[in-house]
Amino acid sequence: MPKPRNRPQQQLKPVFHIFCEGEKTEPNYLSQYIRQKFPGMTLIKVEKATKNTPVQLVEEALVSKQKEPDGDVFWVVYDREGTTKYSDALHTEARQKASTHIKIALSNVCFEVWLLLHFQATVAPYSNYEDLKRRSQLKKHIPNYEKADKREYSDAEITAARKNAKRMNTTTKAGADRSWQQCHQWNPYTNVYELLDAVDAFGHNHTRVKLRIS
Repeated sequence: MPKPRNRPQQQLKPVFHIFCEGEKTEPNYLSQYIRQKFPGMTLIKVEKATKNTPVQLVEEALVSKQKEPDGDVFWVVYDREGTTKYSDALHTEARQKASTHIKIALSNVCFEVWLLLHFQATVAPYSNYEDLKRRSQLKKHIPNYEKADKREYSDAEITAARKNAKRMNTTTKAGADRSWQQCHQWNPYTNVYELLDAVDAFGHNHTRVKLRIS
């Protein structure tokens, strides 16, 4: 009787998980970005989150992280929103819970600040999404814009957004109260480009890997 062969175990490939506060705007944008940059990539997933407050979203990502293999990457994406909706204390709690385990991409006051930066530089603060929609040039750049928008952004536009966001953050932080040390206190602010940088680095490292075997 032939002896059984010892087959080498195939290691699970790491997966990049993204949990979004919004149901349409952020998932649509990120899913489109991933399809553009890495067609057919299955290791970067925009998850269907069931929570929508900063603390709850971080907690949901932490629960998922406990179920997945070591090496998986976790990001959460959410907005500052108006101060009357989510307090500074709540945002601080979310960041403390995330600690070094979960990365955060935050936009102040809303994700549309990041979209606006694809077309122009700005350092204008807004009190909420409705305020931005009313006073900014977003609808001039994207006529008939709605949160379910599935517009495809060009490489040039995304490069401009990255550049404009970094400059905006530097200007905002320099002009802010020195006691404000957390990014949710800086308006306007967004570090969505850091998430895209992480997606790019992960995607380039895994463009040739096979589907994850469960």
